[in-house]
Amino acid sequence: MIPKSGGGKKGHRNRRLLGFPSWLGRRARRILQSSDDEYDPSDVLTVAADGTGNFSTINDAINFAPNNSYDRIIIYVREGVYEENVEIPSYKTNIVLLGDGNDVTFITGNRSVRDGWTTFRSATVAVSGEGFLARDITIDNSAGPEKHQAVALRVNADFTALYRCSISGFQDTLYVHSFRQFYRECDISGTIDYIFGNAAVVFQACNIITRMPMPGQFTVITAQSRDSPDETTGISIQNCSILATVELYGNSNRFKSYLGRPWRMYSTTVYIESYIDDFINPSGWTKWSNDEGLDTLYYGEYDNYGPGSGTDSRVTWPGYHVMEYDVAYNFSVSELITGEAWLDSTAFPYDDGI
Repeated sequence: MIPKSGGGKKGHRNRRLLGFPSWLGRRARRILQSSDDEYDPSDVLTVAADGTGNFSTINDAINFAPNNSYDRIIIYVREGVYEENVEIPSYKTNIVLLGDGNDVTFITGNRSVRDGWTTFRSATVAVSGEGFLARDITIDNSAGPEKHQAVALRVNADFTALYRCSISGFQDTLYVHSFRQFYRECDISGTIDYIFGNAAVVFQACNIITRMPMPGQFTVITAQSRDSPDETTGISIQNCSILATVELYGNSNRFKSYLGRPWRMYSTTVYIESYIDDFINPSGWTKWSNDEGLDTLYYGEYDNYGPGSGTDSRVTWPGYHVMEYDVAYNFSVSELITGEAWLDSTAFPYDDGI
């Protein structure tokens, strides 16, 4: 699945390349910081599919980790394919999964609604433990488009961040269920509502890749589910590339593709400073059913670029906005997820503003 390349990423003046919290040991710092294999993982829990680590499955390592930890518990997942449904319960806090790269460390499952699972329980990786981090891992649901809802990653945990991960599936790939979440330089792929839920979440410098749906379907990237004006949730897609697979580009005249649709009445989603390619329908957005939510939702676009970014033919709903800078800033890391209060502890880079 190779996406057609988009435009170059824009630079930001507000980039924060982070220091490390005092509790993080020297070797653990090198693990988080390193781009190669220079670190010594001897003081972390090691998972290896070939049996050469402390554990052969990720679930075994998580079960062994202390409950309700205030310190980061670093689980190094060596190169390999891990066919398991990983559960991180609420009492397993501050779990860190570090892979060897999203091209060599894979967690894969195939649960789906069609096979009797609920959407919530279909996740290949399900995160309920606060403070979860992941880096350099692919999380996949291989059920396929014919199995309908089939989640790769579900996150219902606060202070969650993923860096250089790949999250792949078809319908309902990434369930950003609730709380504050952050995704940096990740590849996220799917067909219908493949980023969905009611978290306050920011995606930065990610490749968001729409795949080929089944005949007769259309594709939608987001389905945000805020259902009250009093909530402070929303999906913010900043400095990302909105792309499609080569297969979908070759058949884009057969399938309409959209930036989002309102799963709930106050659905809130914005695209900021992102490259949008030309497979996106000129109207940009589509309805869920009838005209529900069109005057109460908030959909916004700010300073996007690329052949699909023009706003002249966008929907004319009361809830759709071409945003000004001050409004767009409300959807930044600083404002939407209060990132400066917690992202400094992750060692992941982020841009705090616009």
